[in-house]
Amino acid sequence: MDEIILKLKTPEECIRFADKYTELVQQARRRAIELRALSHNNESEVETELLKALYAYEEVLTKKNQRRTRASRTWQMINRHGIIGAAERAVNRKIEATGYKVLVEIGMQDLTFESVIVHFPEAFNHEVVTRAKMRLEELRKI
Repeated sequence: MDEIILKLKTPEECIRFADKYTELVQQARRRAIELRALSHNNESEVETELLKALYAYEEVLTKKNQRRTRASRTWQMINRHGIIGAAERAVNRKIEATGYKVLVEIGMQDLTFESVIVHFPEAFNHEVVTRAKMRLEELRKI
């Protein structure tokens, strides 16, 4: 057992440590996602936010596959249509509730293409924004 854990003297200290550790882990994951997104030469804030959503999705894939996993098909779509076009197309796909559930588990439910589209409606087609709102409602019910 790690020395830090052995220094904890009461069950309450252990629980407080675990809560704090969990919070720090979530913050570290978010920071890693943010740094990955910022490593691209993004032209706008919406592009940065969409890349954060993509990297959060890769975290979901990694957790699901138990090894680092890249969203290869999504990256291909980005290369063909740009990040905004890829996000618009992704919103028209079948809902992947499992991925959303994992994002909720790791405290990143705000990092979805749908959430970004709803937050930046002026950057997207009106129909896409409406679809994103509907999908978010469906996901919240799951």
